Amino acid sequence: MTDVVDSDELLRRMQRARAYARRNQRTWRARSEELRPTDPEGARDAAARTVAYETVITVLEEILTPGKHSEPGLKHGSE
Repeated sequence: MTDVVDSDELLRRMQRARAYARRNQRTWRARSEELRPTDPEGARDAAARTVAYETVITVLEEILTPGKHSEPGLKHGSE
């Protein structure tokens, strides 16, 4: 079933998704640091998950606050 949502609701959903991604990023970063001395393989897996959440956060932040993460020397619209 498809729900029709207005722009305010869409914005709230993206903000919740960003908050969720930030929480998970912190959780996996802490897990990676915790596992580093005893379980290098687990630490690598946790670090990979951290990077995945960082990527999601970056994408959501670019949608929610355009231009905040623009690359130096890259002009808007030239991607």
